[in-house]
Amino acid sequence: MSDERPARGLTALLTTAMAFSMMQLFLLGALGPRLVERLGVSETLLGLTTTVGFGTAAVLSPLGGRIVDRVGPRRALVALLAVSALALSLIGAAPGPGLLLAAVALGGVPQALANPATNKAILAAVPPARRGAVTGTKQSGVQLGAFAAGLPLASAAGVLGWRGAVWVAAAAAALAAVWAWHRVPPHMAPAPTTPGGPATTDRRPVIWLAAFSVFLGAGIASVNTYLALYGAGRLGMGPAVAGALVAVLGVAGIAGRVGWSRAAVPGRAPWLPGGLAAGAVAAAVLLALAERATPLVWAGAAAVGVFAVAGNAVSMVLVLQRSAPGRAGQDSALVAAGFFAGFAVGPPLFGTLAARGRYDQGWALVAAEFAVAGAVALTWALRDRRTRERVA
Repeated sequence: MSDERPARGLTALLTTAMAFSMMQLFLLGALGPRLVERLGVSETLLGLTTTVGFGTAAVLSPLGGRIVDRVGPRRALVALLAVSALALSLIGAAPGPGLLLAAVALGGVPQALANPATNKAILAAVPPARRGAVTGTKQSGVQLGAFAAGLPLASAAGVLGWRGAVWVAAAAAALAAVWAWHRVPPHMAPAPTTPGGPATTDRRPVIWLAAFSVFLGAGIASVNTYLALYGAGRLGMGPAVAGALVAVLGVAGIAGRVGWSRAAVPGRAPWLPGGLAAGAVAAAVLLALAERATPLVWAGAAAVGVFAVAGNAVSMVLVLQRSAPGRAGQDSALVAAGFFAGFAVGPPLFGTLAARGRYDQGWALVAAEFAVAGAVALTWALRDRRTRERVA
C-alpha cells in the first residue's frame, strides 16, 4: 500500500466514498422540480433540506474527526457508505416532508466522516509526491455524485419514478460498503510527511481555511440546491434538461478539482483559494445574466465547478500539507465543518429570495459570498507569506 504509485483500487474507493457522502443532497437538488410537484415540497422547504443535512454534518464533524483518528479509515469508510445507503433508502420511502428531513439529517453522518476518513487513508497509504493528485481525484468524487444525480439518476426518474431512482442509489451505496470492507486494510500506519510542506502543530492555517470554507460552502450550496429549479422555473427548461445543469456542474467540478489539486504544490497552494474564489464570483454573474441570455447558464454552471468547487479540494490539499499525521482527521473535520456550516446557511437565504422570484438577488448574494471567501483566503495567504519570511 505504500508503493510509489498508490493502488488504483484504493483511489477509486475513496472517490466513491466522497460521491456517496453527499449523494442525497445532490439528488434532492436534481429532483427538485419533481419533489415540488409530487411530494408537496416548497422552494423554501427544499432549501431547508440542505440546512438540515449540512447543519447536522457541521455539528458532527469535530466528533467525526476524533472518531476517525481513533478507529482508523477502514471502519469509518464502511460506516460512511452503510449510513449513506440507509439515508437514501429512507428518502426513497418518505411519504412527506417530515421523514424526508429526518433522512437528510441522518445523511449528515457520512458527510462528517468523509473528509477525515479519506484524508487519513491518503496520509497512510499514498507517497507524499502523489498526495495532491490523489486528493484532487478523491475530492472530485463529490462532483461525480453531482453528475450521477443530475444525469443518469435524474433520467432514470423519468422511467422508475423519483423514488425508484433514489433506491437505485441506495443499493449502489450498500455495495460500496461491502467493497470498502474487503478493500481497505484493517490497520494503516501514517506515511512520512511531504518534504516541501512540513506538517506543523500550528492550527492557524486550519482556522483560516475553515473560515474560507464557510463562505465558499454557502455559495456552492445555493447553486447546487437551486440551479435545476432555476432552469425549470425561470429559463423554461424541462425537468431532465434542468437536471443536466447539475451534471454539467459535476463534470466541470471533477476537472477543476483534479487539475487545481495537482497545481497546489506547497509554494503555490496558499494563493490558489483566493484566485479560485474570484473565478467563482464571475460564475455567479453568468448565472444571473442567464435570464437575459439563456445559454449563459451552462457556462455559469461549468464555471462554478471549475472554480468554486475546486476551492474545497485545494483547501484539503493544504490541510494535508500543514497537518501533523496524528491530527489529520481532526484538522480535516474542522475545515469540513466550516464548509458544511456554509452549506447549512446559504440555501435558506437563497430560498427566501427564490420563493419571491428574486433569482437576480439570489445570484448577487452568491457572488458576495464567494467574494468574502476570496478576501479571507487572500488575507491568510499574505499573512502566511510574512510568517514564513520571518522564520526564514
